[in-house]
Amino acid sequence: MDQTPAPESRLDALIAQARQIVERQDEDPFGNPVLTMALQISRRLDENTLTLDQVGAIIARLRDDAFADRAARLARYVGLDRDGRLSDRLDIIAARLIRPDPEDSPVPLARFRAAVGRVRFAAVFTAHPTFALAPPVYEALAATASGAPTVPALSSHRPTAPTIEDEFGFATAAIARGRDAIDMLNGALLRHAAAVWPQNWATLLPCPVILTSWVGYDTDGRTDIGWYDTLRLRLRMKRLQLERLRNQLAVLSAPPEALLDRIALAIETVASQIERCPATGDPDAVAAFAAVLVDRRDDAILSPSELDAPFATALDAAPEADRLPLAVARAGFVSHGMGAAHTHVRLNSTQLHNVARQRLGIQDSPENPSQRRALLAAINDALDDIQPVPVDFGAILSERASAAQLMMTVAQIVKHVDGASPVRFLIAETESGYTLLTALWLARLFGIDEHVEISPLFETQEALEHGARIIEEALHSAHYRRYLRRTGKLALQFGYSDSGRYVGQLAATYLIERLRLKVADILKRRGLTDIEVILFDTHGESIGRGAHPFSLADRLDYLSPPQSRRAFAEAGIMCREESAFQGGDGYLLFGTSALADATIGTIAEHVFAPVVAEGDPIYDEPDFSADFFSTIALGMSGLVEDPGYAALLGAFGPALIDRTGSRPASRQSDSTGAAARIRHPRELRAIPNNAILQQLGWCANTIQGLGLAAARHPETFEAFLGKSPRFRRALDFAAHALAHSDRDVLRALVLTLDPGVWQDRAAHENDPGRRDALVALVSGLERLDLWANTQSMFRRIQADHLALRVAWPDAPRMRLEEVVLHALRIALIERIWLLSTRIPYFSPRHGFTREALDDLVLRLEIPDVLVHLREVFPHEEDEGTQLDFREPHGPRTDTAYTREKQQIFEPMERLFALLREISIAVMHDVGAFG
Repeated sequence: MDQTPAPESRLDALIAQARQIVERQDEDPFGNPVLTMALQISRRLDENTLTLDQVGAIIARLRDDAFADRAARLARYVGLDRDGRLSDRLDIIAARLIRPDPEDSPVPLARFRAAVGRVRFAAVFTAHPTFALAPPVYEALAATASGAPTVPALSSHRPTAPTIEDEFGFATAAIARGRDAIDMLNGALLRHAAAVWPQNWATLLPCPVILTSWVGYDTDGRTDIGWYDTLRLRLRMKRLQLERLRNQLAVLSAPPEALLDRIALAIETVASQIERCPATGDPDAVAAFAAVLVDRRDDAILSPSELDAPFATALDAAPEADRLPLAVARAGFVSHGMGAAHTHVRLNSTQLHNVARQRLGIQDSPENPSQRRALLAAINDALDDIQPVPVDFGAILSERASAAQLMMTVAQIVKHVDGASPVRFLIAETESGYTLLTALWLARLFGIDEHVEISPLFETQEALEHGARIIEEALHSAHYRRYLRRTGKLALQFGYSDSGRYVGQLAATYLIERLRLKVADILKRRGLTDIEVILFDTHGESIGRGAHPFSLADRLDYLSPPQSRRAFAEAGIMCREESAFQGGDGYLLFGTSALADATIGTIAEHVFAPVVAEGDPIYDEPDFSADFFSTIALGMSGLVEDPGYAALLGAFGPALIDRTGSRPASRQSDSTGAAARIRHPRELRAIPNNAILQQLGWCANTIQGLGLAAARHPETFEAFLGKSPRFRRALDFAAHALAHSDRDVLRALVLTLDPGVWQDRAAHENDPGRRDALVALVSGLERLDLWANTQSMFRRIQADHLALRVAWPDAPRMRLEEVVLHALRIALIERIWLLSTRIPYFSPRHGFTREALDDLVLRLEIPDVLVHLREVFPHEEDEGTQLDFREPHGPRTDTAYTREKQQIFEPMERLFALLREISIAVMHDVGAFG
């Protein structure tokens, strides 16, 4: 009979043992409970009282428990646990808009039309590398959050890096569910209007919430998206929109045949355009594509207005039961134009500067303040003299400047795909008004400036602190002012990833709110209050990227505080809010119909809430706010510049996370085969940077500097934590970060990089083979030379954290189960390292040396290690030795390195897979990637 303990009992025993270690640690300030746990796990593995299979079962149990907790949090986050149906929530919104006071008469129809007939909020689907789970796991997570009774067992939750086609598929599935939820919202608005204005309600076109996407159109830092890919995916968005409209009309009791016939022709045309869209820049293929795109654009429908008359006829002829669904379908179609979602394209400011240098001969650098006036004068002169030029696909083929090629692609979309919907042109790393004027010049050069919404991204510390000056610089240009007047919009984008990792997430949000208030003041002073301001927050779903951890309602109020909204309202400036739903984590909020409905319902409640600022004492103490958040920024920027911080992030952090997109987490060396040394956090991209911090058990970009800031104002800190909604929402980020940060976990990892720790282990080791292996690790870690800087960095972190615990003694702490995950990982790292010492010596092969191998192992670049090992020690059976040689078989020498494969390489691969599965479990605990 099998006496093997169940995973539950083994885990319970491990948790109990861990609790004893932690409790005993209070008596030993010089020990580390996480290292003690890791050492005991390792010893049990050595003694075979714990097997690797059992470790895997324990990890799976902890991962699955974290998964279940995450699903429950997701349900609470969007409000699925609230009483009442979504339809009831939407009915309340619609009724309040018609009768703000239930005892009063309805508002005039014109007022209701104005309230619901403009876009108030856009949900933007973005696709940065955050696809950190396998697609079935995302589906299971969404289903569980939505109340699915059973979820299929999944042996691994790890992802494979998605292609752009995968990203597009995930995004459009989420968009489809979002559009269904928006139809429910518009249906409620129209239904209530019909009860009050039965003669005129069908003329309404509600569009308070829309969807937008940059999936397939974002070329900032990506080389896997060609202009033809962007066009193909944009055409597919158009086909999805037309198919959606056809399906909505086809199920009516009396389908409008003439309208359906027109839509059918458009669908067939767009399908042929997609089929002919090239996969490369082959001129013949591009010419064939141009023929069907240009010649048949009228068949494909270029604007929703082309269906105005057929829709009016259909509504007049429709039976009563069909009128509301017909009106809902028309509203969704008109508000989204010729696409399932609106279009954002994106590039980097440097790409714009390059095209101006090439075409206009402007050589001065926008980064040099002394040259800024000359630059602005030069670009204004260029705008004075500009003559639009035609755009065809031959021009796109010959164009080498990426900014010009992207603007030409937008021109082709405007001319041949959707002539009615504006295209947002997002510019990353905007730090000068010159950049905005250059984008305007390029749009005007190709004759589409009235169709393009130029939007700077303010994300760096420089941009956030001086964003008002950047806007002022652009507004000095009469060309830019006329452009804003013509389009009627000023589009701004605020970034949280880079800003958060350089100045700290809390300080970044303070800087963003301050910049928003300055924008309102600038527009008011310049008499531009008739311009609608679009405020697009490009956060992600984790605290490391600015998403409130506890509820979507709090997230919306955190990103767009009531006081900020009131400032624009008092200035008479209309605002549209936009919010990113990023990658795998973001799409989860639209992962099922129930989740999408709840998400759109919460957004609707937010945008239609009265613009009344709640009383908040933090706004009465501007000096405290400025000092508090600038102190956080100072503490975080100091950590970023600490050499030990880069050393810790790069030691083996990138290897702890799977590839979650098209780009690697950090740069690789192409000469020695070893991982490139990370000298500064800027060498890591923002999302992997944040994800690594989560895996190291210390969310520095959210809590560093907070202790010093709280220590400067302990009484005010305590008072505002209880009385200020704005301050409380900010500290919610810190609370969540502290619940997934543990000083002993971070200290254990720092000590793991210390050669002295392994030397002490060697001194206490009786087994000669194990002692030699430990000494070998000492040599490798000495060569990496990370320990001194990382220990110095840890003291910086610890000092700030001790100050925070004094000011906030009740702050959350990491759960024991999560601590155990980190201890298990350290034990697995030790086994991988020790296993590598058994690899036989080999001569350098194609420049790959034993030292390079050891460095890769210490940095846990195990997939690369195994690739090299399979080349150095090939495991191939010599089939020739099994032929018939006409004599009795003599002994065959095994030259296939079978022992090394079975005893070193395969166990190393398995250990690394478990290590990465631990990372998934930690991510489930935190609730998002990066």
